[in-house]
Amino acid sequence: MEKNTYCTPLAGRYPSKEMNYIWSDNSKYSTWRKLWVALAETEKELGIDITEEQLNEMRAHIFDIDYDVVAKREAECRHDVMAHVYEFGLKCPLAKPIIHLGATSCYVTDNTDVILMTEALKLVKKKLIVVIGHLKNFAEKYKSTTCLGYTHFQPAQLTTVGKRATLWLQDLLEDLEELEFVESHMKLLGCKGTTGTQESFMKLFKDEEKVKQIDGKIAEKMGFDKVFAVSRTNVYTKIR
Repeated sequence: MEKNTYCTPLAGRYPSKEMNYIWSDNSKYSTWRKLWVALAETEKELGIDITEEQLNEMRAHIFDIDYDVVAKREAECRHDVMAHVYEFGLKCPLAKPIIHLGATSCYVTDNTDVILMTEALKLVKKKLIVVIGHLKNFAEKYKSTTCLGYTHFQPAQLTTVGKRATLWLQDLLEDLEELEFVESHMKLLGCKGTTGTQESFMKLFKDEEKVKQIDGKIAEKMGFDKVFAVSRTNVYTKIR
């Protein structure tokens, strides 16, 4: 392990392999590319001149990331998203003109954060349900096994191991309810352009009704049914 670089126990000691992968560079930056594909597909559906060949080229290179090229480009341009746009463009010369078209950097960074948080929530939920199932079986198995109960840290009346386990089970069920509530309220940022006004898309489409469809179409492609109504994003937008 590198001893001159900060390492958190949240990544190095405690998480499962599945959780570590969700927050890995490969997961993060391939999600950026999935979002670029979803944007290009949406723009094609709404009338922008994008070919199926360009889309297929992008789809074929979602997981094909040359981090050395990205690092070299970022050292030159001092911008992580543009470094990845550049590297993706090298892999996809046909699609290069339409990668990130009309979008701002937060389109990939913020949407990816939401997507990865949602995936992490689903993983925690999945594992929590397994624990609840095991604890239910434990409580059932020992429902008649007597043990001493306590009150105010003093010995009190008898209870059972199974009943005591139901107290732990109740807490976990409440945790599950909270997880499901949060999961059901996760929203994608959508694609709102510089400063969140979608002006760049008005310049591309010159059609307000088409611009209104962008967020919903991208959200659906990425597995979401809700988006934030408004946002304040950053200051880079690519307009052809």
